[in-house]
Amino acid sequence: MSNNSRRTAIIGGMRTPFVKAGGPFRHLDPLKLSSHAVRGLLERFALDPQKVERLVWGRVIHDPRISNLAREIVFDLKLPARIHADLVSNNCITGIHALVAVADAIAAGHCEVGLAGGVESMSNTPLLFGREATRIFTDAALTKALGDRLKILTQLRPRHFKPQALGVKEPSTGLSMGEHAEISAKHWQIARREQDEIALRSHQRAAAATRDGRLKAEIFPLDGLDHDTLVRGDTSLDKLAKLPPVFDRGASGTITAGNASALTDGASALLLMSEERAAKEGLKVLAFVKAVEFAAIDPGDGLLMAPAVAVPRLLRRTGLTLEQMDIVEMHEAFGAQVACNLKAWEQGWQEEAIGRVDPEKLNPLGSSIAVGHPFGATGTRIVTTLANEMARRDARYGLVSICAAGAMAAALILERP
Repeated sequence: MSNNSRRTAIIGGMRTPFVKAGGPFRHLDPLKLSSHAVRGLLERFALDPQKVERLVWGRVIHDPRISNLAREIVFDLKLPARIHADLVSNNCITGIHALVAVADAIAAGHCEVGLAGGVESMSNTPLLFGREATRIFTDAALTKALGDRLKILTQLRPRHFKPQALGVKEPSTGLSMGEHAEISAKHWQIARREQDEIALRSHQRAAAATRDGRLKAEIFPLDGLDHDTLVRGDTSLDKLAKLPPVFDRGASGTITAGNASALTDGASALLLMSEERAAKEGLKVLAFVKAVEFAAIDPGDGLLMAPAVAVPRLLRRTGLTLEQMDIVEMHEAFGAQVACNLKAWEQGWQEEAIGRVDPEKLNPLGSSIAVGHPFGATGTRIVTTLANEMARRDARYGLVSICAAGAMAAALILERP
């Protein structure tokens, strides 16, 4: 992408407020949240839907009743039926995959105007029957004779009707993301206080950016809400220190509900255009996509440590340095994960050291711990926040770093002329 003369311009993004799962958006399914974000984007930039050629949408928690959510957004909003719309999914870097799919299409000349984004409704995750019950119901459904069907259904017992929530453990390791983060925190010797300090800074900065309107500027109000509800500007180190650890409940546990991102409902959409088309439409460009890097490592090396590989590789490939990045947006799955990757960048790990991040450059508007983390929406939310802040500061370069389950990561550089 960085060597292609056809640059992808970021015009802007819009999103729903991000709210705690089980809260004010629990009655809104992923389609409603998604359509709201896309509608807000079209209204904010007064974009004629007839000009949209591509829509790529992301979702992590799948609903088998809607296999291609992206296409349903097109129908729900009565957008032109000719719009090619497809769904992508890769844990917390899903939104970056959506962005890259549209950017690649623009770079290749397949389209000039595209929408990328994602959603998660953790309030509406599917509940599943166990494997035994599923087998009985499936066998019954595939049997034509009523008598045979009833005979199969007599195998059902009360235990079969107990629903199973989606699992949170990594299939490859049997451990949750939080348990993996605890392992990394111990390996990298990241103290509880350092994690709480990261969380406090995230809340304080997000609160300030909400008060001064910077975060509200990217939100399309929904159901009377015009702000993110997870932000706690009044928290303190003392309050955070009183919270019990949730993954390692022993004396050595460090990760709490206060220094980890919460389960969140929300959707985020991003408007991308070719540089030439943006000029033709008379739209201001916030930034251009310069380069993207994806990386994957062995989960045993640290499930959330792939940014320590992705970012150094990206900088080396572009010939840029960490010091040249005016703003660094690092996804905050956990305060521990942020601290571990920062330490790996500074000391070197599986790649050469790239240096220390100036704390003033890191997540200046807060990030996922305070703002929230709807898995499929986080990537485009972070890019929107970064591009807007780069334009405000007239910054030259901005860096995005996002870890993901499965021991993967995405890194992205935005640039302004």
